[in-house]
Amino acid sequence: MIDPEKTPRRPARARLTLAAKAVSHLAELDAREAARFLEDVQSSRAARILRAQPYGIVRQIFEHLAPDAAGAMLVAATTEETTTILEAVGLRAAADAFRAMRPQTRDAALANLSEERKHKLREHLAFPEGSAGRMMRTDVTTFQEGTKVRHVVAKLRHLAVKNGPPGYVYVVGAGNRLKGVLMMRDLLLARPDEAVEAVMKTGVTAVAPFADTETLSDLVRSRNLLAVPVADADGRLLGAVRASELADGGEAAAEDLQVIFGGGSDERVNSPAGFKVAQRLPWLYVNLLTAFLAGSVIALFEDLIARVAVLAIFLPVVAGQSGNAGTQTLAVLLRGLVMREVQPDDTRGVIVRETLVGFINGVAIGLVTGVIAWLWKGNAVLGGVVAGAMVCALGAAGFAGAAIPLLMKRFGLDPAQSSGIFLTTVTDIVSFFSMLAFASMLEGRLR
Repeated sequence: MIDPEKTPRRPARARLTLAAKAVSHLAELDAREAARFLEDVQSSRAARILRAQPYGIVRQIFEHLAPDAAGAMLVAATTEETTTILEAVGLRAAADAFRAMRPQTRDAALANLSEERKHKLREHLAFPEGSAGRMMRTDVTTFQEGTKVRHVVAKLRHLAVKNGPPGYVYVVGAGNRLKGVLMMRDLLLARPDEAVEAVMKTGVTAVAPFADTETLSDLVRSRNLLAVPVADADGRLLGAVRASELADGGEAAAEDLQVIFGGGSDERVNSPAGFKVAQRLPWLYVNLLTAFLAGSVIALFEDLIARVAVLAIFLPVVAGQSGNAGTQTLAVLLRGLVMREVQPDDTRGVIVRETLVGFINGVAIGLVTGVIAWLWKGNAVLGGVVAGAMVCALGAAGFAGAAIPLLMKRFGLDPAQSSGIFLTTVTDIVSFFSMLAFASMLEGRLR
């Protein structure tokens, strides 16, 4: 850490020292406010102020920094500053900031980290968005089996003075394997010379690092938990997900929703207007292009629609149903990819199964829609055209909803990134073309 007493007394350095002290005092009162202050400071200066703090203060502040702001600080920092900060902060906060950095900056930072830290950071970065491994905090309070109650109480008192009381305290055995959880009431009532295993609660339910947000939320609600421990297949404790992280259904789910419809995962309600435009405008152009592609199909049959105007009533019905069906498939596939339920060898089977489901739903919906069209307009052939188009459109929706995210993943693209835009294009084109093609072949019986 920087020692202000050993540095030249230049005005700039003196101002930096004064700012570092002010941030340190502010962090002791409210780490969140200290983080907000640093986010408003030039990134390179913020990095120097942060590096001048004790490790404990750095950890507290970094937990509350927005990932893009934290990443910008690390990008603007020197290699030494970046390494110092990444070694000091919590693993989750380091990983979030790491994702916001440029690839070359990441490589430089990784090269200077300790081997243990490097391994843990890479492992954390491998967990998918929305998983327990991505959301967990690794700075959980643990004690080894055999530790005396009096030592546990003394350590907890010390921690409470510095950081506030921990939510849960876990007991681990050899290899950091989870053995139980300690409740504060049991500790206070226990004899000081008792070992922790005599008072710990056993049978603790831990989740795998790839468990999804829904699984975590169900556990928190059903058991009224403050946190859910995360353990690997061998029972080794990796961290814990706090219930507060799940209060709003998970920020990751909201980000996925944004990117599916062409927004940016880094965009927030209060983001600058220019940033919002830069995130959204490119995908709006893509959407405009795909809309013209769908519109060109209608243009091919413009004369037919003019002669059989009733077709215009059912075109949006078929397109709307196929779009909804495709979105259902897309949602299932994205979740499967996030949770690694879909393996490379499963690709063909997944696409075939979802296409079959689409065709079956198309038959069921098509029959109902065809009967409605027949009874409404008194033309059985019109009902057949609508029903046939519905079968084709929903079958294509099932195929596209599965194939598009898998194809994007195969080419190294984010499967969630605007899959919905391409899906809508496919469903619209197939819906319009199939219905108008059938109508063209049977035009004489539709009038």
